[in-house]
Amino acid sequence: MMPAPLPLPPRARLPSPPLPPPQPRPAWNTNRNLVVTHPLLALLESCASFPRFLQLHALLTVSGLAAHRFPASRLLAFCALSTPPRVDHAAAILARASAPNAYMLATMMRAFLRARLPSRASALFRRVIRESLPADARTLVFAIKAAASEHEHHSPSGGEGVHCVALKWGHVAQSVLVGNALVHFYANHRSLAHARNLFDEMPDRDVVSWTTLVDGYARRGLADEAWRVFCRMVVAGGLQPNEVTLVAVVSAMGQMGLLAFGRMVYRYVADGGVGRSVNLENALIDMFGKFGCAASAREVFDSMAVKDVYSWTTMVNAYAKCGDLESAARLFDDMPRRNAVSWSCMIAAYSQANQPEEAVRLFKAMIEEGVEPINAGLVSVLSACAQLGCLDLGRWIYDNYVISGKAVLTVNLGNAFIDVYAKCGDFDAASKLFAEMAERNVVSWNSMIMAHAVHGQSEEVLRLFEQLKGTCIVPDEITFLGLLSACSHSGLVSEGRRYFKEMKLIYGIEPKSEHYACMIDLLGKIGLLEEAFEVAKGMPMETDEAGWGALLNACRMYGNVEIGEFAADKLVQLNPLDSGIYVLMSQIYASKNKWDQVKILRVLMRERGVKKNPGCSSIEVDGKFHEFLVADVSHVHSEDIYAALKNIYFHLKWEGYVPLT
Repeated sequence: MMPAPLPLPPRARLPSPPLPPPQPRPAWNTNRNLVVTHPLLALLESCASFPRFLQLHALLTVSGLAAHRFPASRLLAFCALSTPPRVDHAAAILARASAPNAYMLATMMRAFLRARLPSRASALFRRVIRESLPADARTLVFAIKAAASEHEHHSPSGGEGVHCVALKWGHVAQSVLVGNALVHFYANHRSLAHARNLFDEMPDRDVVSWTTLVDGYARRGLADEAWRVFCRMVVAGGLQPNEVTLVAVVSAMGQMGLLAFGRMVYRYVADGGVGRSVNLENALIDMFGKFGCAASAREVFDSMAVKDVYSWTTMVNAYAKCGDLESAARLFDDMPRRNAVSWSCMIAAYSQANQPEEAVRLFKAMIEEGVEPINAGLVSVLSACAQLGCLDLGRWIYDNYVISGKAVLTVNLGNAFIDVYAKCGDFDAASKLFAEMAERNVVSWNSMIMAHAVHGQSEEVLRLFEQLKGTCIVPDEITFLGLLSACSHSGLVSEGRRYFKEMKLIYGIEPKSEHYACMIDLLGKIGLLEEAFEVAKGMPMETDEAGWGALLNACRMYGNVEIGEFAADKLVQLNPLDSGIYVLMSQIYASKNKWDQVKILRVLMRERGVKKNPGCSSIEVDGKFHEFLVADVSHVHSEDIYAALKNIYFHLKWEGYVPLT
């Protein structure tokens, strides 16, 4: 209840207008319990228009009321809390206030935060401390939020300083509001250990306190700890979770794979245990999608009273993760509204499912609809370009989005471009981009190392690895796969053996089957078949097709029938319909003039229904792909193509080339 209206100055005395009828409160006026009887102030309480506010402000100034604390606080509240906030006008009102109270100062800080001016909010807080102005818990909460915002923008953070002030004023122990704000600051911007210590020291906690800590652990990927805190909240704390708590818990369950508990949470929500919100239901769809339970995700989706674009996108992603691209595409087509995230999700689904043509087609459709892609979408379509060898599109994306400034060249996007350039053979562009990248991670180095390794440029691979060792980046298993592959291409046995040992001894990386396959290939190519055979038999895991295949190919090169037969038997056990096994073994027998064995293999192939898959190749010309099979005459320019091929064969023979038969 506000005090009686102040008397007007004598020269401004006018008959009081009749009290206006009650008006609905505008959005800025959040104080529902305030009763105002003065006619001008009552009009201000229902004001929703800035031009109207300026008129009322003028009348209050003329009447002398604007100089008093309460009317000034309401004027400031309108400017600070309306949309958009009128920061300069609010600051002018505060500057004219002779003795601002804690509410006015906190409201001004809130206005600065709403206008994304955290540095001005922090400056006002420093003025409060310097001039010993009135302050309360809200002042500290807004100061903490300002410190958090400055931290996000890579500015020096004063969060710890605000914490010290709160301790000095006694608000940490007395105010749950301040304690929650500090726990949130430390959990999201500093140290979870500090957040946990502060949480444990709080004498009183509410559901927000617990939720903040659960969410902090879940966001950092510490799902086990998030789950333990949640259980402690329900059992020891005796508190009922709210929808925000459950969003964090559902995220943790998705990380931990707790499907049974996820279903329990869904039943709790469905039975009305907590208010349903779009965010919570979206989190449930995402959780079921991570578990591969598309049917459960669809059940949540269909039961939603309100769906936003994220609901549709999450459901599309759930289908994609389950491998049901048909349902994902159908739902994507049915979406009432699609944004860049929706398109990126579908493009990524096709790219990851080895359907790069569909990914590229969808990307082009997105561009035609005028949707600007986000970085995640560009990374996905570049992955598809790398699979297809689509260099022209990769260059077009770089020119239209990176050069033009529409997209920021992040580490992930830079790595995607390097991958496209390298796999398409444009090493100059890949090396230039790699050299210009302001920041690199191990994927950046691996992309360059693998690119040179695949093309047999072993010297460049070893040079890059030596450069990598001079950085603070630690090589991983992919790095060594590139190194061993390069050594295998060039027959660098001593270097390959050294790197294979360094993996475990120096870097603590356990070699996987792919690394063993590289060693088998390296030893086999230079004729050390017995040693390669021992490596294959001595692997700590079951030798896979790559390992036995490398050994069989080496036996084909050196005509070793005995080891070749052993490797072929192992490969047939793994994949009896692989025609390559029979072809390689036939070549080994043929090299030793064992034609009877060759005939037996051909009979076996017929009996087992093994057919040799025809060779297939593709080429991109002016952004269009042309695919060819062996002896293919379906292309419109087949006659010209075969004429050119015949000419190439002629020149090869002239140079002394003898084909391997």
